[in-house]
Amino acid sequence: MIQWLNLVACVLLLLKAEGSLVPLTLVENALSKGAVCLDGSPPAYHFDKGTGEGINNWIVHMEGGGWCKDADDCLGRKDTRLGSSNQMVEDLYFSGILGNDRGYNPDFYNWNRVKIRYCDGSSFTGDVEEVDPTNNLYFRGARIFSVVMEDLLAKGMDKAENAILSGCSAGGLTTILHCDNFKALLPSGATVKCVPDAGFFINVEDISGTRFIEDYYSKVVSTHGSTKNLPSSCTSKLSPGLCFFPQYVVSHISTPIFIVNSAYDSWQIRNILAPGAADPSDSWHSCKLDLSKCSHDQLSIVQGFKKEFEKAVSVVGDSPSRGMFIDSCFDHCQTESQETWFKSDSPHLANTSIAKAVGDWFYGRGPFNEVDCNYPCNPTCQNLVSDLKDHPGI
Repeated sequence: MIQWLNLVACVLLLLKAEGSLVPLTLVENALSKGAVCLDGSPPAYHFDKGTGEGINNWIVHMEGGGWCKDADDCLGRKDTRLGSSNQMVEDLYFSGILGNDRGYNPDFYNWNRVKIRYCDGSSFTGDVEEVDPTNNLYFRGARIFSVVMEDLLAKGMDKAENAILSGCSAGGLTTILHCDNFKALLPSGATVKCVPDAGFFINVEDISGTRFIEDYYSKVVSTHGSTKNLPSSCTSKLSPGLCFFPQYVVSHISTPIFIVNSAYDSWQIRNILAPGAADPSDSWHSCKLDLSKCSHDQLSIVQGFKKEFEKAVSVVGDSPSRGMFIDSCFDHCQTESQETWFKSDSPHLANTSIAKAVGDWFYGRGPFNEVDCNYPCNPTCQNLVSDLKDHPGI
């Protein structure tokens, strides 16, 4: 019993030191606007109010969790937290870029910090009016984005002086696709920038020589009716499915943007480079779990993926309004975790942590535009692969 109490005390001390639990807020008035999760429940978010000098500064962080490409796929999410606010936890732990301790989040700790829950399966792009009575699925992600933003504006974001739209994984893609939309909602004099994390999914051939992810994204866009909510600068030139890929969209974004990503993104290697459909013998199983277990030929293919990633992300450019932190860590999502965002042993590029690179860029203390050397060159990489339950495969 004493050991158990000591463990509880240690956990509570850790929570106090590195982050906080933040309650869930349901947007009940969204129901009348049809802005609902896959199952028809209201959207939700967690909100930790800013203090002191951060009272008029806002971080709005979009949750990730993959996508669903058709009715059957979406039905599999309908009764989970990725499809229903009824299944979401009441309190969520904030740390990393959302943390409230200056020692662990020096530039943004006292800002208003919001995490918008993800329950639509389309990176907040869908909007289909009709609801099929055979499955009762609602494809309304774009409406969710709008009504949640309205709710936050009414709670003080309309007075924002500084604001960041960020997000992880599918939420990182949301950040890219909605970056200019977010800026347009805020006061004209506000400094508004976007920081997508692990959201730069690339269009590349998988190990079988097909483009599995291109076909998958096309189905997502078609099922959710996303076309009208994707950047017209892209859809006027390319097929809508391609406009779900950041590499075809980001050059048209006018709002300042900073890309945080691994060049060896663990989710992309598992689901884009070597998806199960392309590896029926499961010969890539060990390699996809740990790059150190890849064969020589497999590692050569992985290094080729990094080259493709570098080519795709190069469209971001190197103007002062744009930045990137592209490390060689075998990881997925690095801004929400304290271990990777800002600690003494967190990943570094050019002797700089992710938190410092983002903070320096946001406040104009200095640009940051770095792409790491090839795996396994970076000794600061922890290669702590994120919990796959938070980022389901496809």
